[in-house]
Amino acid sequence: MGFLAPHTEKIYALFRIMTGLLFAQHGFQKVLGWFGGIPAGMMPDALRYSAGSIELLGGVLVAIGLLTGPAAFISSGTMMVAFFLGHVSRDPNHSLIPLVNNGDLAVIFCWAFFLIAAKGAGIWSVDAARGEK
Repeated sequence: MGFLAPHTEKIYALFRIMTGLLFAQHGFQKVLGWFGGIPAGMMPDALRYSAGSIELLGGVLVAIGLLTGPAAFISSGTMMVAFFLGHVSRDPNHSLIPLVNNGDLAVIFCWAFFLIAAKGAGIWSVDAARGEK
């Protein structure tokens, strides 16, 4: 079925860019109050601003493909922490099932960023323009 095989690098670049932009939106929401902001009392301010800063900066760096590996790795770890602290621990039954504890987005972001950290920026990135692999 490899009809998309010739486009793999372009598809991966679009995946990296869109994942970064979607992640950055969560940072804009937490840090700047955009897109409706975060309701008061939903999370402590220190956590909101630290996680939001990682989401904002990490998302932008991954989207433009600058320092992609480290930014994606830190973003992946942040989402792992978010899953356990923000979803498993807050679920009344401490369920590890993402569908039950509403942590599916954190899990998807965690694994997407882990893939990006392993693969690197690819084409259409600042890292590629700088000659980094």
